[in-house]
Amino acid sequence: MNSHEITIETPGGEIHLETGRVARHADGAVVLRHRDTVILATAVAASEPRPGVGFFPLTVEYREKLSAAGRIPGSYFRREGRITDAEVLVSRLVDRTIRPLFPKGFACETQVLLTVLSADEQVEPSGLAIVAAAAALEVSDIPFSGPAAGVRIARGAGKWKVFPSRRDRLGAEVDLVVSASGKGLVMVEGEARQATEERVVAALERGAEVCRSLAGGIGELGRRVGRSRREWTPPEVDEELAAQVASRAAEPIDQALGKGSKAERRTLLEQIRRDVLAAHAEREEEAAALFEAEVARRLRAAIVSEGRRPDGRGPEEIRAITGEVGWLPRPHGSAIFTRGETQALVTCTLGTVGDEQRYETLEGSASQRFLLHYNFPPYSVGEVRPQRGPGRREIGHGDLAHRALSPVLPEADDFAYTIRLVSDISESNGSSSMATVCGGCLALMDAGVPIRAPVAGIAMGLIHQAGEYVVLSDILGEEDHLGDMDFKVAGTREGITAIQMDNKLGALPEEVLSRALEQARRGREHILGEMEKILDRPRDDLAASAPRVQTLRIRPERIGAVIGPGGKTIQEIQANASCRIDIQDDGLVRIYSEDAIGARKARARIEALTLEPEVGKVYDGKVIVVRDFFAVVQIAPGVEGRLHVSELENRRVGKVSDVLSVGDETPVRVQGVDRQGRIVLSRRAALAAG
Repeated sequence: MNSHEITIETPGGEIHLETGRVARHADGAVVLRHRDTVILATAVAASEPRPGVGFFPLTVEYREKLSAAGRIPGSYFRREGRITDAEVLVSRLVDRTIRPLFPKGFACETQVLLTVLSADEQVEPSGLAIVAAAAALEVSDIPFSGPAAGVRIARGAGKWKVFPSRRDRLGAEVDLVVSASGKGLVMVEGEARQATEERVVAALERGAEVCRSLAGGIGELGRRVGRSRREWTPPEVDEELAAQVASRAAEPIDQALGKGSKAERRTLLEQIRRDVLAAHAEREEEAAALFEAEVARRLRAAIVSEGRRPDGRGPEEIRAITGEVGWLPRPHGSAIFTRGETQALVTCTLGTVGDEQRYETLEGSASQRFLLHYNFPPYSVGEVRPQRGPGRREIGHGDLAHRALSPVLPEADDFAYTIRLVSDISESNGSSSMATVCGGCLALMDAGVPIRAPVAGIAMGLIHQAGEYVVLSDILGEEDHLGDMDFKVAGTREGITAIQMDNKLGALPEEVLSRALEQARRGREHILGEMEKILDRPRDDLAASAPRVQTLRIRPERIGAVIGPGGKTIQEIQANASCRIDIQDDGLVRIYSEDAIGARKARARIEALTLEPEVGKVYDGKVIVVRDFFAVVQIAPGVEGRLHVSELENRRVGKVSDVLSVGDETPVRVQGVDRQGRIVLSRRAALAAG
């Protein structure tokens, strides 16, 4: 295979793509370079479809080699382990971009692998990974409706940044990953700091414009390679059998879809399905697929032509909302949030700085003080399945809720706690990640976390039929599964904090997404109003079981006095006061304790250790050295002063031992500092003042 290269100019810098030199046994392989970041993307598809599969078996895996940053893994084995959450999230971005661009019915097992071989510390690779994957598919013979591309776009300091550096992303007003083909938007994911809908639409338009330019370059690379797509035969539909299934099932399906309860609909549809399969036992597999297609057709037709959704709501109507806070006695905050047949049980736990999550990245070790863990147990949908830890879906949903709530959390200097939210979905019929956002917000307020503003989330759907687009608010599970879009928007009354969009059409017009955003805003405001009926602001006090924190600042030069030799002093303080102490390099001290008494006790000890004597102030001192004409008096740990015999009393004293002995305690007043830098003390002045 000959080598081919292309360089694409973008507002964020050059992107260089090369194929034909590396990984030549793959169906498609591309090496992407942007600044000092290098990503290898490969695509391979099996030659024959997997038998009996009812979905497209696509696997996307993005991995970061620490050698790319010149680092050795810190694990015991000194090699990369299982895929990390951060890698899962980038894998999902790529998957959600390319999956809708494969032809319907294509069932050959396909694998797209992305490996970061060189990492520029100022380059965020998620958008580049999408470009590399799309390019690898474009130069392959795998059926793919490209070209497509992705880009990360951020707005900060009043300027848009394309493929922004990590520094550019810090504090950005809007930070989105957008993917698009020449036909329209494919995927959106990102966060914002209460940005307006207009600002987000501007980001989408800007991102789509850059994607179209990138897609043009990728298409040119594909033309230079000149490979034709492999031949494949879509599954044939037996029109006679399809008519027989429709004749038997259409009316019963309509009746089942008219039931308001998910359980009723599922039970009735399963009975209809069994009847259809029994009538066509000799062609059971084909009949099952045709039945599912008929259910989708009937549901979509009812929504488009009649405006009738499965639970009887109109397109913009939100399900009934109920909730309760403080329903669990021991967690620091708790909430039940129920919207229709979707329910989240959320707890909030407050911890110390030592509870922060520490993890390894290409840039080195990092930590985060806000954790959100989303769990989707099988009972939430009435199923039985083994539980083997969080899957990719749970990691992705948890990250979306995390991004939705992060912008309203207080700064660490104002609220020195590690915060952990855990959302257990106890019932699910659509939009469980947005229920997590709402329940998480209520749990934060119940715990007394002083958030900037309440946050709500809503999931929007879409049905496209005969050229008409119907946008649905607060979608059900069936509407997500059988519809054309899943568009989640979270935010406050002021603006958007998180956004995520997937579609099954391959591309969406930008005006449709703009319309969905405005409809989502109205739905979000309604949900916020219902949440305010449950709890309208953070509680004034933390839960009794929450740790207490006191903060003070000391001079960095005095940190050693608090820590002591080998950490002996700080360990002693923590043990005696039953607390935990965290000291930053700038002298910020945080004291965590189960009660206020322990915190005050530790604070008093630290203040004594770091005492900065004030001229004119009286201290209780302890005599540690006695000589004829002076004594050395300790007024705080590590702080000593010199008391001359003439400053003992308001009378003449022959020698110090006539009045004081080693170990005596006596009040002394700080008079100043002598030429040798020693603190000058007066007992006589202290007695006169007292």
